[in-house]
Amino acid sequence: MSSPVNPAGPVRPAVRVTVAQIASTTDHGANRQLVVDAFAAAASARADLLVLPEYTSAFDPAGVGHDLAEPLDGPFVATLRDQAAATGVVVVAGTAVPGAAAPGRAARAVNTMVALDAHGDLVGTYRKVHLYDAFGTRESDRLEPGPVDAAPLVVDVHGLRFGVITCYDLRFPESARRVVDAGAQVLVVAGAWACGPLKVAHWTTLATARAIENTAAVVAVGQAGRGVIGHSLVIAPDGVVVASLDENVATATVDIDPTDIAAVRERNPSLANRRYRVVAG
Repeated sequence: MSSPVNPAGPVRPAVRVTVAQIASTTDHGANRQLVVDAFAAAASARADLLVLPEYTSAFDPAGVGHDLAEPLDGPFVATLRDQAAATGVVVVAGTAVPGAAAPGRAARAVNTMVALDAHGDLVGTYRKVHLYDAFGTRESDRLEPGPVDAAPLVVDVHGLRFGVITCYDLRFPESARRVVDAGAQVLVVAGAWACGPLKVAHWTTLATARAIENTAAVVAVGQAGRGVIGHSLVIAPDGVVVASLDENVATATVDIDPTDIAAVRERNPSLANRRYRVVAG
């Protein structure tokens, strides 16, 4: 996973992943252009998969709610469809969809990750379970949590399985373990990780821990820009960081080889040796 990518494309069984650390704003149209540009970068790198952050469709560091939400048949997902079909690149990206109406309270949104295949077909969604009610923030004032018993979002890309969690989920080991139990060999963590004391250390440490304890590669992509840390990472299943970005807008492309993951799992069979299981509750 740490060797330079081959300009001719990935050597199978490796899967090439482009991480796009963008800076979304409240301007939906401008954000869609960021998506187009990210697909162009991924296609130029001959990537199989493009990973975009939480809230790619629209982001406000003061909070994302119903005013920034759009339905899955809206222009953001339509742009993903068009770009995936045009480039043949699978994509995982974050958006917010309108929540269900509820008597007696303001309308909220649902923080949602979407996955589209190389033909542009929507193949799955994940609605964020753990809302960021911490460090002086109350995400639940603006968002509805996803159902805890929903099937995990695991996306197959050329035989390698990517399981998706979102931002604050990273602080809950059972979230990652649940997608690994569903067959994920790579954890995709899409974030807009808020700035603050020790926040970069928390992000890096937690992402590394999720890799080691699950003997899974981790692709952790964050928003850049105001109020967030950036610092996207790709981590091997033994905890070695193989690609990292700073706080600025940038992309990184890495080949992830399932034989490397299998070798780590053979040397360190911690998944086979465990004595507890994760259940929804």
